[in-house]
Amino acid sequence: MPVDHAPQARLSPYSGEYLQPRMERRFRLSMQARNVHQLRVSLYWTAFLFPMIGVFDYLLLGLTREFYLLSAIRVVVAVAFLSLAVALGRNPRLINRDLPLNSAIVLLATALILVTLLRPETITAQITAVVAVTVAIYLFIPNRIPWAFATSLYLGTGFLAVVYTSGLLARPGIVGVLFTLFLTNTIGLITALRISQLQREQFSSLLAERKSNRRLQKEIKARQTLEESLRRLAQIDHLTGLNNRRWFSELLKQEIKRHHRTGAPLGLCMIDIDHFKKINDRKGHAAGDNILKAVAELLRKELRETDIIGRFGGEEFVVALPDSNPNDTYRIAEHLRTSVEKLRFPGELAELAITITIGITQVLDIEESQEAALARADKALYRGKNSGRNTVATLPQNAAETNRLVAGKG
Repeated sequence: MPVDHAPQARLSPYSGEYLQPRMERRFRLSMQARNVHQLRVSLYWTAFLFPMIGVFDYLLLGLTREFYLLSAIRVVVAVAFLSLAVALGRNPRLINRDLPLNSAIVLLATALILVTLLRPETITAQITAVVAVTVAIYLFIPNRIPWAFATSLYLGTGFLAVVYTSGLLARPGIVGVLFTLFLTNTIGLITALRISQLQREQFSSLLAERKSNRRLQKEIKARQTLEESLRRLAQIDHLTGLNNRRWFSELLKQEIKRHHRTGAPLGLCMIDIDHFKKINDRKGHAAGDNILKAVAELLRKELRETDIIGRFGGEEFVVALPDSNPNDTYRIAEHLRTSVEKLRFPGELAELAITITIGITQVLDIEESQEAALARADKALYRGKNSGRNTVATLPQNAAETNRLVAGKG
């Protein structure tokens, strides 16, 4: 995207245009549709009204040579204006080319001068028409100010020349017309210049606002990215990419609520890598990290998307199994145990075979929090480690044992 330079853009005090050609092109492009519409409306109205005035020519002159000449002039102007309006509809970019538009204005100005020659008795009406067209050139025809001034000067000079050479007005009258045209051009020029400057100042402000909005959007996006990164840092274990203990606890809390609401079973697995400390001491912490990441990746691969996996700390992992009854929980845990047992590592860890011990339990209907269920899975884990490791262990679930575990005893 091009860089905006709206705050540094400067305007010419003479034309009201940007001194930077690139900015001027951008401005004209932004105004193109509006200017084309405005100019086409002006052209169509002129093409309609200018020939209609021919009715007054007929009433004044009758079917004379002058009438036919005036009619031909009016038809030529109407055809030229209609042709330009159609051309602009087909190719709006013509609005930014000086020759087509100014040729039409010069043609209209020439027509007004010739009408004055052919209908000298209507000099008062012609003065009014010249003044009106001069105002229209500055205010209603989207044109560059230097060209507007040049075409207005051509119209005024030509009209005065005809009036003077034809003797249509006395000297005081000519001075009055001269003063009127001078005043009209001055006011029109100042007004057009001010409008041109205001339009471009507004355009510069719009570009600056858009630039600020883009910068703000980038800042918002960067902030959102940062917040997402911070959120993930707060939820994800940086080594394994699994849920950390705190976030796993939040997710498990929601699953326990669902368990109580729907009655769907909910299994828990507490997983510990056997003899991990010895591996760390013998192979180094880098090797230990690789093992943790490999086990975490295996858990992600082998478990369902609905299962919740977390790193509980050190070499311990914990898994929540929604919609898993005791048999399902045991079957899944045993599958994980055998899958880990088959894990093999490259390089200096090639001879290493690791195993895991898993303690499993079910969340009970009478449990409102997760602490008792996690404690029970942890106790089952230690029961498995005490029985030789590389096994899936559980606790007896008779009523007395359950009440004791829920109460946090034993």
